[in-house]
Formats: sequence, C-alpha cells, structure tokens
Amino acid sequence: MSKIKVLTNGLIKENPVLVLLLGMCPTLGTTSSAINGMSMGLATMFVLICSNVVVSLVKNIIPDKVRIPSFIVIIATFVTVVQMFMEAYMPALFESLGLFIPLIVVNCIVLGRAESFAAKNDPFSSMLDGMGMGLGFTLALTLLGSMRELLGTGKIFGATLFPEDFGALVFVLAPGAFIALGYLIAIVNKLKTK
Repeated sequence: MSKIKVLTNGLIKENPVLVLLLGMCPTLGTTSSAINGMSMGLATMFVLICSNVVVSLVKNIIPDKVRIPSFIVIIATFVTVVQMFMEAYMPALFESLGLFIPLIVVNCIVLGRAESFAAKNDPFSSMLDGMGMGLGFTLALTLLGSMRELLGTGKIFGATLFPEDFGALVFVLAPGAFIALGYLIAIVNKLKTK
C-alpha cells in the first residue's frame, strides 16, 4: 500500500466516525463546541501516532498471549502524557473534556489501528496511518462540534455569527449530537455515491 494512500485513507474512505462509525462515545460526548471537538481529535491523534509507532517497533518481541494487554499499556502511557499535559497547561479545556481524555485508552479506533495496522507494518507506515486516522477523526469531531455550536448558539470557535436567541438549544444537548451526526453521515454517504 502506498504511503500517500495510508495517510489519506482515514480522511474520507475509512473515516473512523463518518464511515466506520467508531469512537461514538467521545464523538457524541465532547462535540458540544468546535474547540472541544478539535481538541479531543488532536489528543486522540497524538495517542494514535505515538502508540502506532511504538507498537510497530515492539510487535516482534511481545508474545501473542499478552499482545492486547501490552497494546493497552502502550496506549495508556500516551493517554497519561496527554492528560497530564492538558491538566497542567490547558486546565479549562481539561475540565471541559473531563472523563473523555482517559477514555481514549479504550477507544476502539486506537486499539483497532494498533492491532490491525501497526502490528503488521513498519514504524513509518504506522505513523502515517495514525496521522491519517487521527486527522479524519479530528476533522469529523471538529465538523460535528462546529455544526452543533453554530446551530445551538450561533457561534463557531467562540466567534458570534448570529445572536444566541436564534439558536436551537437541542443542538447543544445530547439529542442534538445524534441529529447532527446523522445529517453529517448522510451528507458523506451522498457525496460518496456521486
């Protein structure tokens, strides 16, 4: 598989959220605003890239019996780094994302890529795969967060586009996440069929 294809695969063709429907917990839980969605996506991308590279480096020395637990420990290490960094340097964002940061450890996108790609490929290809899947995840969460923030509050990344009185509160709440995600998936499916 070409390096460019590995990098771009997660953006559209195998987008973790909009096509594969993976990682729904952080997708629906953290996207009440564009900044939250983008931040969660970037944190997950960091973990994806780092864990993919490490898994591809140690794949031959890990016995099959402890492969999955070993991958989880590797992933948990990088999640801890992200969590400590956010808590120290971005406390407001850390407070906003809350429990969803530690849940990156059990995100099926991260473990799935470690098992299906990084454990079978070289470190550079694994890094590109993590970058591509991470970019796709970040793009999807940012789009969903932007859509929900705009329709719910009239803002995007804090910039007011129309008065909040004209927003529909449902889009900031949990049901709005399902509605907005449904529409985004429908748009992607429509574009893919053309």
